[in-house]
Amino acid sequence: MIRHLHEESNEFVLDTDNTTYAFRVTKSGHPEHLYYGKRINIFTADDLIAFTQKREFEPGNVIVYSPEHRTTILEDMCLEMSSGGHGDIREPFVEIVHADGSRSSDFLYSDYEITQEKPEFKTLPGSYSEHGNVEHLCVTLVDDKLTLKLHYYVYPECDVITRSAELINNGVETVEIERLLSLQLDLPDSGYAFTSFHGAWAREMNKSTVVLNVGKFVNESRAGCSSSRANPFFMLHSHETTEDSGACYGFNLIYSGNHYSVVEVNAFGKTRVVSGINPQGFRVLLESGESFEAPEAVMTYSADGFTGQSINMHKFVREHIVRGEWRDKARPVLLNSWEACYFDISEGGLVSLAKSAKNLGIELFVMDDGWFGERNDDGSSLGDWDANLKKLPGGLKRLGEKITSLGLQFGIWVEPEMVNVQSKLYEQHPDWVMQIPGKLHSEGRNQRILDFANPEVTDYIIKKMSEVFSSADISYVKWDMNRIFSDVYSPYLPAKRQGETAHRYICGLYHVMDELTKRFPHILFEGCASGGNRFDLGILCYFPQIWGSDNTDAISRLTIQEGYSYGYPLSCVGAHVAASPNHQTLRRTTLKTRFGVAAFGALGYECDLRDLKSEEKLKIIGQINVYKKWRDVFQSGQFYRIKSGNTYEWLYVSKDKKRAVGLLVQKLVKPNTQYERFVAKGLDPDMRYRFYVIPERVDIKQFGSLVNTLAPIHVKQDSFVHNVIARAVKMSGEMEEYNATGDLLMSAGVALKQAFSGTGFNDNVRVFGDFASRMYFIEAIE
Repeated sequence: MIRHLHEESNEFVLDTDNTTYAFRVTKSGHPEHLYYGKRINIFTADDLIAFTQKREFEPGNVIVYSPEHRTTILEDMCLEMSSGGHGDIREPFVEIVHADGSRSSDFLYSDYEITQEKPEFKTLPGSYSEHGNVEHLCVTLVDDKLTLKLHYYVYPECDVITRSAELINNGVETVEIERLLSLQLDLPDSGYAFTSFHGAWAREMNKSTVVLNVGKFVNESRAGCSSSRANPFFMLHSHETTEDSGACYGFNLIYSGNHYSVVEVNAFGKTRVVSGINPQGFRVLLESGESFEAPEAVMTYSADGFTGQSINMHKFVREHIVRGEWRDKARPVLLNSWEACYFDISEGGLVSLAKSAKNLGIELFVMDDGWFGERNDDGSSLGDWDANLKKLPGGLKRLGEKITSLGLQFGIWVEPEMVNVQSKLYEQHPDWVMQIPGKLHSEGRNQRILDFANPEVTDYIIKKMSEVFSSADISYVKWDMNRIFSDVYSPYLPAKRQGETAHRYICGLYHVMDELTKRFPHILFEGCASGGNRFDLGILCYFPQIWGSDNTDAISRLTIQEGYSYGYPLSCVGAHVAASPNHQTLRRTTLKTRFGVAAFGALGYECDLRDLKSEEKLKIIGQINVYKKWRDVFQSGQFYRIKSGNTYEWLYVSKDKKRAVGLLVQKLVKPNTQYERFVAKGLDPDMRYRFYVIPERVDIKQFGSLVNTLAPIHVKQDSFVHNVIARAVKMSGEMEEYNATGDLLMSAGVALKQAFSGTGFNDNVRVFGDFASRMYFIEAIE
């Protein structure tokens, strides 16, 4: 609910189900932030006086705003937005170079409007509400001939407020925008912990926390995309906040380009948070009558720790970011050809691989890179989106028919934003590429970036991809983007507008994705950018899932997927069961662990199923059957982080709280550690549940030469005799089955059967070595 408390003093209160956001307009005309936190009762404007900053005299060595407002000290105020020039020397919200070269701006309150709608952006994606359950507050500020509109959108059931800004030039002279951010939140105190998520290729989303008492911390991308270096999602919280308790703010940006988030503590102990488009290299010419819109920023607050914040963000992303028929539709279990074939593909080989997939219960077969042009490695043919008829004699159409005739859906890989110099497209249109004429261009992965700031280029890509997607019965598209930006320059734009190139590229990309997803609503699109190099809310507005990382190693994926889970539902994170040893780390892990970790994302397989042993194929059949039975819980349940470190414990709970599935993974064995407890979250405390594990046989080879303590003859490890015994003798694994209330499972938990510790083994002992895992199931007893 949005309330305007008083027409003269102009106080605004924005309430969600559990939070309150309040600000007022000062006598000087500045919007002053008052409060953001747990919901409080504010009935009248007088209620706000208690926590409004008081001042009778200005402090020393500061700037006084004006002779009429001597106690308006912008540097020592909490503001809804800030511009440079009148004394606020913190990170500004907006920076403008006026026609006379001056840089001071003074946006003051003019008007407001409250509506019950969420209008679409002109050039950018944004949040939405299917049922109109969103309120909109627009506060208009004016500085001479410039108008700045601050937009606030309230999603009460998610405890989310989103913000954006729009600058309009009502004058006759052109101005330059050097910065227009999306969100500013000023808090009256300091000492907050700032948690952000950093990494690189194959090691995305590493959680990092710093406590800020003075100075500033910058979380940004200058890579041209949201980047694996620094995800745009971050949190601000008390240093005492835990998973389940304590104050926690969460922030994100619906944008896929260069982003910029700063937390700054000033000389007066106030904390400022800003977030939006990165001002580095950004410059927009705003001519008379033109407007510029900043992307939408997302913020939430929870008093229930990191978990409470994540629940809010997950609900918001699922209901107000992801859209289309795949938002609520069950995602198919897929097999991707990449790690089985790389570029070495053929129609016969792909069909053979697909047959193996079908026999194991897989539902979607995806042909990855290598199917077009002369694409035998990553050095050529990007841009030439016609099938290689030597590899696929019947083109995409015949291959698609052969795949679908097996009872599988058919998917393909594309990288539409890129081009190789060794391609027909580059030869015909070198002016369509982002490169500086006459100068060296530094490449990434042997490829260059098409100039999506040029409408002719985006129109061509829409046309060409439409031809590709309609040339066969295609149900899935993996949309890749395998390099960051360099030598950013648009041959299409004039010199004075080169500062708009990076942003115009992103707007062009959104135009392409918007058009193609509308033309092909039945296709499940999965975003990818060398893994998680463009994992953000902007992409999720068009593609309901994104490949989380090119690293398919299950143990690495624990950190990566848990990192994503703080701000994104894991149903949006592509995750695959790959080969062992893993292709990125050479680590060996069990099929059980690889499945368990991947099942907690959008499940797929990525290995050569034809090479598997019969026993492994039977295990995969069993895994997929289990996944399909519990798919609704994995894909639409609420995710909980329970434990991390050497041991990870995750849990999904269904919406009705009647079913839950948990995962326990151990990285390395700690000797003589028998005890482990599985604790649930999110259940109905009064409901009675059955907690159980699906028992499996234990491979005797796991015990190595210990077999000789029982064998009547000496057995050499990995010998013929050892292998015969291992095939013939399968020992029973531990059985866990208990009935208990949700209250018990969440408070006391389940003390699991003891782990093997070198002192004995029977079927009540849990064999739990390095990289071991268990999946536990919880079902309500009707």
